[in-house]
Amino acid sequence: MKPFASISFGVLLLLFTGWPVLISGTRQQARQPEPAVTTPPPPAPAAVAAPSPDAVLEQEAYALYDSMQLRRAGLSKKAFLYAWKGYTKLIKKGIVRKDEVLSICDFSQSSRKKRMYIIDVANKKLLLHTWVAHGRNSGGEYARSFSNKPESHKSSLGFYITRQEYYGENGLSLKIDGIEQGINDKARARNIVIHGSPYVGAGYLKSNRVSGRSFGCPAVPAKDSQKVIQAIKGGSCLFIYHPSETYLTKSSILNG
Repeated sequence: MKPFASISFGVLLLLFTGWPVLISGTRQQARQPEPAVTTPPPPAPAAVAAPSPDAVLEQEAYALYDSMQLRRAGLSKKAFLYAWKGYTKLIKKGIVRKDEVLSICDFSQSSRKKRMYIIDVANKKLLLHTWVAHGRNSGGEYARSFSNKPESHKSSLGFYITRQEYYGENGLSLKIDGIEQGINDKARARNIVIHGSPYVGAGYLKSNRVSGRSFGCPAVPAKDSQKVIQAIKGGSCLFIYHPSETYLTKSSILNG
C-alpha cells in the first residue's frame, strides 16, 4: 500500500506544480493583441453630369424672361424660349448682323392686344411694345392658319432677317427675308414687309372689336412704324410665333 500512496502523492505534487504554468500560458495567450480591422475608404462621389447645351440655353432664356418681366407684358414664355433658341443659333451661324435687338410677334394672342415685342438684348429691356396685324385669311381675332403661298393672304410663321427700309404705297416700310425653307422663304416674292397702317392700334380698336388684317404683312400702327423700323432694320432677327405643332416640328432652326 505504501508504494501506491507514494505514487499518488508524486502525481499530485506534479499536477500542483505544473498548474500555474498552464494557467500562465493561457493568460499570456489571451493578452495577445487582436489583428487591426481595416475600414475600407468611402466610395468616391458620383460625377455630376454637365447640363446639356439645350438645358443651358433654356435656363438663360428663362432668366432673361423673368428679369425683363416679359410675362407682365403678356409675352408667352414658350414664344420667348423658341425665339431665343433660334436667335442664338442664327448668331452663331453669322446670319444675324444686328444682334443687339430681337423682335417677336406673338400670334398666340388676340389681335386686340399689343403682341409685338422689340427687345433690347444688350441692355436687357423691352424697347418697344405695340400692336401687329396678321393676314386676313389667317383668322379673325386670333390667327389660326398660316401659309407660305403667294396670294394666300395668310401670315407665315418662323424666323426672318430684316433688311433695308424703303418708301412704298404704305409709306415707310421695311423689307424682311424669311429664312425657313418651305415655311416663310417666299416672303420676298409675296412682298411681305413691315409697314404702318391705320387699321392697327388703339385708335382703330376704339370703334372696332378687333384689329384690321393685312395681306400677310406684320403691319403695325402708323404712328409707331418709324420707331419700329428704325429700331430693327439692317439685319436683326424677327420671330413670328404661334404654338402650331406643324411649324414647331418642321422648323429646321428649332430642331436642327
